[in-house]
Amino acid sequence: MTEPMTHTPPERPSIDERAQDPATLAGTLVLELGYRGAEFAGFAAQPGQRTVAGETTRALETLLRRPVELTCAGRTDAGVHALSQYVSVPVSDEELALPARRLSRGLAALTPDDISPRRLLRAPKGFSARFDARSRSYRYRFVAGEARPVLAWDHAWWLRNPLDVDAMREGAAYLVGEHDFKSFCKATSAVGRPTWRCIMGLDVMEEAECGERVICIDVVGNAFLHSMVRTIAGTLAEVGRGRRSPAWVGEALAACDRMAAGPCAPAKGLTFVGVDYPEGLLSAWG
Repeated sequence: MTEPMTHTPPERPSIDERAQDPATLAGTLVLELGYRGAEFAGFAAQPGQRTVAGETTRALETLLRRPVELTCAGRTDAGVHALSQYVSVPVSDEELALPARRLSRGLAALTPDDISPRRLLRAPKGFSARFDARSRSYRYRFVAGEARPVLAWDHAWWLRNPLDVDAMREGAAYLVGEHDFKSFCKATSAVGRPTWRCIMGLDVMEEAECGERVICIDVVGNAFLHSMVRTIAGTLAEVGRGRRSPAWVGEALAACDRMAAGPCAPAKGLTFVGVDYPEGLLSAWG
């Protein structure tokens, strides 16, 4: 168990307060998305770039025949994958009555092959996939050894060196709890912004996936800074390779200086795994 948070994010409006905004309409469509990030310039819409938000918005606007504005649980960078990204869209009474089968088939037909609309849910008026999330979880994967990965090639960082999983796990323990993670985020994104976050769980393990051995870092937190998980992965990789001691992770954290921590690991090894919301807030579309 971690200590109670003493540095909390800015207070967010409650669902009831947000529901007073007429733009939220009658209710909320919540879409659980999976995507392969290799061909996207990240989640967020960018002019002239292929993005997850751009493709999803286009599909929803075609299906609903009106402009929509998406809110996601957590933006991912270019090349990062997702199994369960959550997106919320305010909808009208008429749209709330649309059959789930029609919506699901329509979204599957209108989205490209590297996006998978996995599940349709509904939430109360004023729900936000971002602000109502209690935690987010990520997994970072490595393949360690001389043999080039086969099926894991597109979603793992291949390191020819062996990795000491026990040492990585020992180093990871320094990051659990509420800390100033300034050392573990993109330096320019930390300027003038709070960098305290709470890591609720962080583990390192070796698993078999599709016949290959992968080393995984699983991390759960209330929220994450830009490149935070990838920098944690790069830092723990330095420990696993024997270049640094586990205690160095704690020293890097205390320094509050991006130069004190390890490198930012490649994007393709990172997967947004899921989001936790208060019980009962989401329900099946129909």
